[in-house]
Amino acid sequence: MILSTVRMTVFPDKYNEALRILKLTTQFTRVQQGCLGSHIYKDVQESNVLMITEIWRSSEDLTRHLRSNEYRNILLVMEMASNAPVVRFDTISNSTGMETVEKARRVE
Repeated sequence: MILSTVRMTVFPDKYNEALRILKLTTQFTRVQQGCLGSHIYKDVQESNVLMITEIWRSSEDLTRHLRSNEYRNILLVMEMASNAPVVRFDTISNSTGMETVEKARRVE
């Protein structure tokens, strides 16, 4: 799996437009082959900060997405940023859930 993250501070006068574009892009992305999740987050501590995350099954699926016309919308929003966006692609080789919390909190 690959976790794609883009975090950016958008100019205040472009914030609503950026959010609208990201919402549409996320809806489209969620139904694409290999997409395991796509979400938009607003930072509650810093104004005008948006983050989009996507989880892809494989590098091939991610590459197809990065080459798509829809990804151009994300690039367009990045151009609305007031400073350089933080873009990351993290490979996930293992993932667990609540069982990890339960195991850690178990009294032995």
